[in-house]
Amino acid sequence: MQLVGILAFIFALLFSVMVHEFGHYLTARRYGMRVSEFFVGFGKRIWSRQRGETEFGIKAIPAGGYCRIDGMTPRDEMPEGEEGRAFYRASSGRKLIVLGAGSFLHFVLGYLLLFVLLAGVGVNQVLPVIDSVAANSAAAAAGFQKGDQIIAIDGDRSTDWQDQLLKIRNSEGRPLTFTIERGGVIQDISAAPRMTDIDDGTSRYVLGIINEFGTKRMSPVSSVTRAAELTWRFTSASATSLVQLPTKIPALWGQTFGGEERDQNGLVGVVGVARVSGQAAASGELDLAERLGTFILIVASLNIFVGLFNLLPILPLDGGHMAVAIADEIRALFARIRRKPRPAAIDVQVLTPITATVFVILAALTVLLLIADIFNPISLNF
Repeated sequence: MQLVGILAFIFALLFSVMVHEFGHYLTARRYGMRVSEFFVGFGKRIWSRQRGETEFGIKAIPAGGYCRIDGMTPRDEMPEGEEGRAFYRASSGRKLIVLGAGSFLHFVLGYLLLFVLLAGVGVNQVLPVIDSVAANSAAAAAGFQKGDQIIAIDGDRSTDWQDQLLKIRNSEGRPLTFTIERGGVIQDISAAPRMTDIDDGTSRYVLGIINEFGTKRMSPVSSVTRAAELTWRFTSASATSLVQLPTKIPALWGQTFGGEERDQNGLVGVVGVARVSGQAAASGELDLAERLGTFILIVASLNIFVGLFNLLPILPLDGGHMAVAIADEIRALFARIRRKPRPAAIDVQVLTPITATVFVILAALTVLLLIADIFNPISLNF
């Protein structure tokens, strides 16, 4: 099962990359740019087919894929008569849309995966089903029993037990009417929560029950908004991780070469994520729904992180090219203010030293993560 989980993650990662490239392809075609190649993988061609002006195919190394938009710089050659379709000749607005389309689809894919998780698979949460009743509690005095399902409190049929829990804690000892289902029969029970000392040293109003914990699906309507909330939460967490990334590299170095224990909240590479996916798939402590849910959550969060990472304003990332397009517009604005002709677009090849420096840094970090993931991998308790 671990191998199945790893292979499933590799497929999901490859699919995510191609969705990213498909975003570039669709928008480039929409604006009349010439797209000459769309390939899965790199290296030697295994199979390809020409459809119109674009060659679609598969290459030998399944390490991603690419969409070749012709005329990225003024130095790129274009077929005779096609010069006007070069990418660099497009307006800055269209450049930004084409460049940002890949990351946009990462966010869309992450959102859709979270929606499927919530509405189709379900997530682990506290259920409104009583697992046990504390002796000498308000629940025991009212007649609650193990297995009772609480349907409503004072007529409120909220499916989120956390909302219902707040009603109990904020009751101030006022009697509440609980609508429950017991043995297929619906009935009402009145109970007044009691102020109780808790193990953490605080006191609050409680009913005196322990709920069951399990997997529960949300309604499609609720999943729409909840998936959006989770997408935003993952995006915020990803932004925080990117800001903190430089500070975590020294710790990663010590964990890789100094024998220190890997930080489960530290940096992890593709190999490490694949390993975690395999661990989740092979875990005997998780049922099928929990394994599938964990896998979907991993892929969704990865898409959101990659989508945000790719928007960083550094070359060779899409965000770097977007920054160049924005700089073009700023230069054009100053030219208009000074009543001068629009300056020529910035040639990104002039920025090759910067691009090469960033590439070397990213490659070095990738190699460091690869070594760490192989020789000192993260192991989660599934």
